[in-house]
Amino acid sequence: MVGVIVCGHGNLPQEFVRAAEMICGMQKNICAVSFQMWEDPCLVQERYEEAIEELDCTDGVLFLCDLFGGTPFNEASRLVATDETYGIVTGLNLPLLIDILTSRRKLNGSMAMRDLLAEVKRLAHEGIASLHMDDLDAEDMASGVAS
Repeated sequence: MVGVIVCGHGNLPQEFVRAAEMICGMQKNICAVSFQMWEDPCLVQERYEEAIEELDCTDGVLFLCDLFGGTPFNEASRLVATDETYGIVTGLNLPLLIDILTSRRKLNGSMAMRDLLAEVKRLAHEGIASLHMDDLDAEDMASGVAS
């Protein structure tokens, strides 16, 4: 099983997990790790190590970070550099987290981490959408429903 660590700044990681669980129900093998601006970055590393011990990470660890280049990413990178079954995806959004949680079979170790990362990036792109009034037809406008 691949352990999932949602990481980022402030309370964002905990709120991402909480929001995803509102939609998908309680989840196993996921942990939120946050970094507050007044904290020493080495605390993040310690929290990652504690999370890895608590989670089932026999097939690796997937770090889902809010931001490329921030302290949570940088500290996760140190771990990723030491284990080929670890990987990071940045730019976390709620649709992506929900997609990952609802397709847990992708986290069962049947995919190599490199393939899993490519799949997660694909899901992230598909989770981004836009809507403009020019996209709506007359029926949509009348019903108030976007297609």
